[in-house]
Amino acid sequence: MPEYTVIDSRSSYLSAVERIAAGTGPVAVDAERASGFRYSQRAYLIQVFRRGAGTFLFDPPAVGRFDELDDAIHDEEWVLHAATQDLTCLREVGLDPSRVFDTELAARLLGMPRVGLGTVVEELLGIHLAKEHSAADWSTRPLPQPWLDYAALDVELLPDLRDAIAALLDESGKMDIARQEFADELVRELVPVRSEPWRRLSGIHSIRGLRNLAVARELWLTRDALARELDTAPGRLVPDASLTAAAKAMPDSKRALAAMRDFTGRASRSELDRWWNAIEAGRTTDDLPVLRGSGDTLPPPRAWSDRNPEADARLKAARTALATVSAERAIPLENLLTPDTLRRVAWTPPAEITPESVGEALAAHGARPWQVAATSQVIAQAFVESTQTADEGSEPAS
Repeated sequence: MPEYTVIDSRSSYLSAVERIAAGTGPVAVDAERASGFRYSQRAYLIQVFRRGAGTFLFDPPAVGRFDELDDAIHDEEWVLHAATQDLTCLREVGLDPSRVFDTELAARLLGMPRVGLGTVVEELLGIHLAKEHSAADWSTRPLPQPWLDYAALDVELLPDLRDAIAALLDESGKMDIARQEFADELVRELVPVRSEPWRRLSGIHSIRGLRNLAVARELWLTRDALARELDTAPGRLVPDASLTAAAKAMPDSKRALAAMRDFTGRASRSELDRWWNAIEAGRTTDDLPVLRGSGDTLPPPRAWSDRNPEADARLKAARTALATVSAERAIPLENLLTPDTLRRVAWTPPAEITPESVGEALAAHGARPWQVAATSQVIAQAFVESTQTADEGSEPAS
């Protein structure tokens, strides 16, 4: 195995771009972040492989922008595994493909039971990939050689994997479906903007009372600001469970907060003044949050039977019908049609339920043409049958 080096200068980077441009075929791309260690989701290593060119490991913080590389390969097919995980951090440095082949998504469409890179490579190429460095802190400098070996192999096998998967897609008649899904990945909003991001706090639904919710909000915002300042993952300062516990307990003094056994984390005591100030801000604010977040969020399905029984019946009937289609086509249910799309159409269906009107509603919520063709008929039929069943159940006995 060659000893890989990290490209961390502009001159070496520009030389690598020339070599990559001279290669042939699709370009395999991967990125390593430091999720769980850093606040940002930036790439700390970008790997590129192309036949006839070789393997290149780039240090994004040192290189800066990658516009020259993007110019050289923009119109080529880029091969990624789970593209939506990497596209955001690649775009941050100027790498934005016009065509992708996502081996992870393709494996899902083929109905493979496990779609992790190591599993798919072993099943289709017969090569075992060690994945012990997948959760490493890639902001570490210098990067250990075993980590570089791991990172290089991730992209070196992607072109061969792409070819094997493409053959299976052709064989199963799913290549057009895959192309539609790949194209959608490039236009999808990967990081939706939330008006109240603090509502992502784990366990927030267990918090009762608007004042307690205000405390949870102030604790989350305070932790987020500190994590951003220190460029560290928020949960490494104080975990979500601790913030939730403090919001529920509503300690009446800094000493009481310090005495809480379930208020933990490496910054739970060193930044005690900061957390107490946040609690006091939540306890005294006049800007109380509403119980539920704003926006177009639907109620959880478990509440539908009480809040909208007709929608609940439509959803359950459509789920059952789609499960049959999923099994027949060997495509996972969540790929056949996203659960959110089905819920939205079930909650607010067209005034007149027909395959055409349901198809239009699905498309309006982002369903691709192949999904509309595969599901609109069965969803419309399920909706109609659920209404008929409800009507029959409401008729008085003679």
